[in-house]
Amino acid sequence: MSPFPRSDYAALTRYTPDRRPVEVDLSDNTNLWGTHPGALARIRAADVDSLARYPELYADVVKEAVARRFGVSPESVATGCGSDDILDSAWRAAAGPGAVVSYADPTFSMIEPLCAMNGMVGRPVSWPDALADAGRLLEGDPSLVYVCRPNNPTGEQAPVEWVEDLLARVGHDGPMVVVDEAYADFAGESLIARAPEHPRLLVARTTSKAYGLAGLRVGFAVASPEVTLEVEKSRGPYKVSRLAAEASAAAIEDEEGWLARTVAECVANRARLGDELTNRGFAPLESRANFLLFRSLTGSAGEDALALRERGVAVRPFGGIPGLGDGLRVTVGPWPLMERFLAALDGLTGEAGRAGDGGPA
Repeated sequence: MSPFPRSDYAALTRYTPDRRPVEVDLSDNTNLWGTHPGALARIRAADVDSLARYPELYADVVKEAVARRFGVSPESVATGCGSDDILDSAWRAAAGPGAVVSYADPTFSMIEPLCAMNGMVGRPVSWPDALADAGRLLEGDPSLVYVCRPNNPTGEQAPVEWVEDLLARVGHDGPMVVVDEAYADFAGESLIARAPEHPRLLVARTTSKAYGLAGLRVGFAVASPEVTLEVEKSRGPYKVSRLAAEASAAAIEDEEGWLARTVAECVANRARLGDELTNRGFAPLESRANFLLFRSLTGSAGEDALALRERGVAVRPFGGIPGLGDGLRVTVGPWPLMERFLAALDGLTGEAGRAGDGGPA
């Protein structure tokens, strides 16, 4: 007998993006201005002797920081090892094996694996169709509906009115609606204040993006206390280490204003980079996140990404984007890094031109 009897796991593959060292890495959508200084200060001042003891069961220090920052009660906050852990726990809390999870596609690449790992059935609805009619996500009797807002990898953002329409259709006894706000800091808009009021809404956040703490893996969610209780029951205790919790709490409270400053610079550079790409004919999608998705040069995003990597710049390739085709996603950062990216892109464009390819249409 096989020691791994789950046949449905046989088709799963590990998440393995190209992580080879590269001079300029613009592939992960992290904060390219660095680590939050408040978090660093908290780590340096930490009582290292306390590391011999277990951390808080459910990272109460993070809950309290979130409560103060966003004006919610600590009981309305759940924590986890990154927002991936929050999503995984929400999946198990809201649905069982065989349940349907509906989502607008394309979206966060871990959604379909999360469904498979939990024995659930993912039901993708094309992003344009879902935006045209939120009710499309409720077809097929889903137990859970996932919405990434702003969406990854496109950067597009569903309007608040669209979300409210979806929640009105869900009512108080419909499927759980999980809104992933990993990139909401760059959009200047959040549904966190709404989450405790609606019994079927959970808003997930991460400290891996705007807060500059991807290496610590801390996420949190806001919902009604009844929902957060079920989510934390399904995820178990001790998921957030003592140092990670303390550092994340400092970053979330952002007493130095570092988060606001770096986000503002990122948003300005996003517009500037969008103009540069548009002027070159690459047709980037309108983005409310800290990245831009733009049309592939050759029609093969994978080949273009490899060619850019050879020039010292890493971006993330995507295929089959509605209205775009193959595309490349580039993280927005300090302008010198954007200049390095544009120089590599121009070099690739020049090579394609010399080979007889006129570049993007």
